[in-house]
Amino acid sequence: MAYNQSDQYFEPSTDSDANFANSVSGQNNSFFLPAVYSKKVLNFFRKASVVEAITNTDYSGEIANFGDSVKIIKEPTITVYQYERGADVTQTKLTDQEITLVVDTANAFKFKVDDIESNMSHVNWRETASSAAAYALRDAFDEGVIATMFSGVSSSSPNHVLGSDSATDLAAGTFDGTGNLDIGFGTSEHDPIDVLGHMARLLDDQNIPEEGRWFVAPPQFYEVLSGTASKLLSVDYNAGQGSIRNGLVSSGKLRGFNMYKTNNIASTSNAAGKVIAGHISSTATAQTITSSEVLRDPDSFGDIVRGLHVYGAKVLRSEALVSAFYGVD
Repeated sequence: MAYNQSDQYFEPSTDSDANFANSVSGQNNSFFLPAVYSKKVLNFFRKASVVEAITNTDYSGEIANFGDSVKIIKEPTITVYQYERGADVTQTKLTDQEITLVVDTANAFKFKVDDIESNMSHVNWRETASSAAAYALRDAFDEGVIATMFSGVSSSSPNHVLGSDSATDLAAGTFDGTGNLDIGFGTSEHDPIDVLGHMARLLDDQNIPEEGRWFVAPPQFYEVLSGTASKLLSVDYNAGQGSIRNGLVSSGKLRGFNMYKTNNIASTSNAAGKVIAGHISSTATAQTITSSEVLRDPDSFGDIVRGLHVYGAKVLRSEALVSAFYGVD
């Protein structure tokens, strides 16, 4: 097997002895194209990632390696004046606010495909491994970016953090203070639909566009949301279509949000859990698989496949995010 330096892929050797050393009974698992493999993993990754669906991914094509950075120019604010005939028009001086997105996180994967096992199995090991690697990368990526988003929620002017990581319950209808939003349908509890409505109103107050809004919560929150006492109808919430792609669990929008479910929200210390909502423009992400390669295992008969995934995330608009701590009795 020869390595093509310019095209970055492995070419099968024409030498029969070399081929035999890299395969068993004609098994061609070693004829591995890293560039094609990287694309396959990324395709699986994008279908599975919640973060890919809720963030601005326009900058992924501008990075290639760990440590790369992207300069993002924030949209300027234009002031509108009432015009009077004959009067001078006051001009707005545009100032560009530059934000830097740094690719500062790297995750690697490495696995071995045994020659004999691959040759004798009816399973497409390359396809299976691609899917498994993608889902593992997805979990690490989603967990890291969602944590960044929670940290970037505005906590003052405006305060978009509802409740706190406390075991104490806030009174029904109260969203600020020390305590969690005890979700349920009793008179002393916070109806989860009302929690969504309040989060939507906070985004409305900041003139956040309705198109592109999303809501992300763990399965526990959705269990309460879709309970027998819920006001939701099947037209509002269709669990049967849940998790088809990117964790999307609703056949339509709820309170203006596309609804997503994930297990990659970090655990809380005292509250039952936490949820987050926002707009797709709130956070920018950039990610790619910078390298993938196959090596013969020097100690056995098989291929070692490994790859490196790098990414960066930056909250651009903290006012376009809202989080909430909730409790469940």
